[in-house]
Amino acid sequence: MGVGDRMTSRLSRLRETQRARSDERFAERFAHQWTQIRAERQQVEEVPPTIDAGPTNFSRAQVPWAFDLAAAWSWRLLVIAAAGYVVFYLMAMFSVIFLPLAIALLIAALASPVVHSASKVGINRKLTAAIVVVGGLGAVVLLLTFVGTQVSAGFSDLANQVVSGLEEIRRWLRTGPLQASDSQINDYIKEAQSAITSSSEQLLARVTELGTTIGHIVAGFFIVLFASYFFLADGSRIWAWCVRLFPRAARVRADESGKVAWRSVTQFVRVTVIIAFVDAIGIMIVAFILKVPFAVAIGVLVFLGAFIPMVGATLSGSVAVLVALVAHGPIVALLMLGGVILVQQIEAHVLQPFLAGRFVSLHPLGVIVAIGMGVLVAGIAGALLAVPLAAALNAVAQYLAGYTEVGDDPEEAGTPDSSTAPPGAAGS
Repeated sequence: MGVGDRMTSRLSRLRETQRARSDERFAERFAHQWTQIRAERQQVEEVPPTIDAGPTNFSRAQVPWAFDLAAAWSWRLLVIAAAGYVVFYLMAMFSVIFLPLAIALLIAALASPVVHSASKVGINRKLTAAIVVVGGLGAVVLLLTFVGTQVSAGFSDLANQVVSGLEEIRRWLRTGPLQASDSQINDYIKEAQSAITSSSEQLLARVTELGTTIGHIVAGFFIVLFASYFFLADGSRIWAWCVRLFPRAARVRADESGKVAWRSVTQFVRVTVIIAFVDAIGIMIVAFILKVPFAVAIGVLVFLGAFIPMVGATLSGSVAVLVALVAHGPIVALLMLGGVILVQQIEAHVLQPFLAGRFVSLHPLGVIVAIGMGVLVAGIAGALLAVPLAAALNAVAQYLAGYTEVGDDPEEAGTPDSSTAPPGAAGS
């Protein structure tokens, strides 16, 4: 091997060595740079991201003020209507309990002045309440017994008069302007008999429902009896428990509103009793003058029916017209109808404006609307309870409106005295 070859091989080895060193340096430089990049990335990831805040871009919808006010009223009215529907639904579901309690509350409103007066004298309140309840029950039983005796004593005569009256009607159909033949009259009688028979079959098919109804009536009677006693004896404690259900800040106004409502209900019951008594006496006097049978029984029926305002006395007075028609014919029936209308006119134009307008402060139109709504919601029971409920709500609304206008001072707002307390509240 010559000198040139050795030089060439040495140069080639030198180049390979330099290339190897260059590759090692490049690898070291790349590894170092990669390490720096990884460290920088780790530092960036450890720093939490920042959120740039700025002014909000939310703005209220630009609607007219009238629409805004209407929407606010609408959703509140919907909530109130839903709550009222739930309340009425629960009351209808438990009507066997709520209706006797409401009747017992009206009885307590009527008898509470007697119990309160006796407690002022020093007689035990619970003993007085028991005497009032038992005495009232005895008076009702004696009154119904007397009426039943009167009806049973004259029932046979009335039945004979009904038969003769039917014969008169049959003769009038034959000889009157209709000139009906005997076959047509018999067909009418058969249709009436078939209608009565079909209704009797329906009644027989509902024997179970009738038994259930009788059971409800018996249970309601005992609920009324015991609830009346406890309302009269422990009314203040019951009302105090109800007031404690309200928030502490609202208990004073709730207590005063309850007293105002109780005073309105008490005045309504007293006015209703006076009007019912006048209606019964007036119609009974007319029945006595016309010699209509069962005059006393008709007076009792009118007295009980008059507790349904505006329409009760008229409906019960129609019974007197029917009895007069059966007993004495159409002329006396027309005179009896005129007497009933006269008594109702005296009630509508004298007693109602003077008593109800003065002591209850409820307009006759409001009475009619309340009765209509009560009939639609709960039938006869609703008509009986609608007016005192409306009177109580009207009194509470007027009181709270006056309370808000005057201020938060109960003395400036005219705080009711103890005579306006709920049943028994004044005497305990």
